[in-house]
Amino acid sequence: KIEDDSCIFAGEPVEEFRAYEDFLDSQIKPLDLLYLEDQELARQLVELGHKGSSLEREEFETSFCVRFLRDISNCLNVVFSRKLASIGKELKDNFLRALAEREEANRSGEMTVSTLLQHSICYVMGFPQNSSSIIFIRVQNSHEQEISGYIDYSHQLKFEDFKPYFSRKKRLMPKPTEGNFYNWGTQVAKHNASSNYEVFTENPRGLLFNCKNDRKILNVDPEATPGDSSIRTPVQCDLYVHVVIYDHVTRKPATSSCAPLSN
Repeated sequence: KIEDDSCIFAGEPVEEFRAYEDFLDSQIKPLDLLYLEDQELARQLVELGHKGSSLEREEFETSFCVRFLRDISNCLNVVFSRKLASIGKELKDNFLRALAEREEANRSGEMTVSTLLQHSICYVMGFPQNSSSIIFIRVQNSHEQEISGYIDYSHQLKFEDFKPYFSRKKRLMPKPTEGNFYNWGTQVAKHNASSNYEVFTENPRGLLFNCKNDRKILNVDPEATPGDSSIRTPVQCDLYVHVVIYDHVTRKPATSSCAPLSN
């Protein structure tokens, strides 16, 4: 737990200083330099407690690190409360909760917690590997036709604002122009590659997705295993006839699967 550093060094105004030498210099008066004629010697006297307010270098650096971590934590809270579409939404439906749980991972290339902290002096454990999700939806459209489709969640986050979905102002629907679509009434089928997956349709095993990141196959046949590094999760919900989410964990840093955070 990060403590407020003002409690650690009560009375020591260290907040304004970015370096220990700056703190030492603040304790040195012009008259001191006039007599000593040596700034380094004056700094040593302050550090040893012979002049001004005493604060050891180790104490200052500990205080600085505490302030740094606190500022990073505050920054991340602001960034993600503003950027993630699911933040602050009341999610009563299982499907929307499942999407919210996966949103950050499917945006994992621009401004996730791990990405931000990799550029700091901190070393943080426990962040998940890059992953992308394919959402299978089966539902009736406005013409009472049953349609189904596979939607690349990470890809779709690049181009759509998901706030209306999480607010239940819109329903996420399969579209002929996006992902892989099938209209059971008209028997119209459309297969579209995404930025993350190639689609194999002419295969004895049925529809297959080939991840462009690690070249591994994702099998969406419910009677088969989904494949290496993939998990199949059925989702019971009120919004759709049938929902399944396939999560694929990539073993190397994502490039094409990175979705920018929405404004």
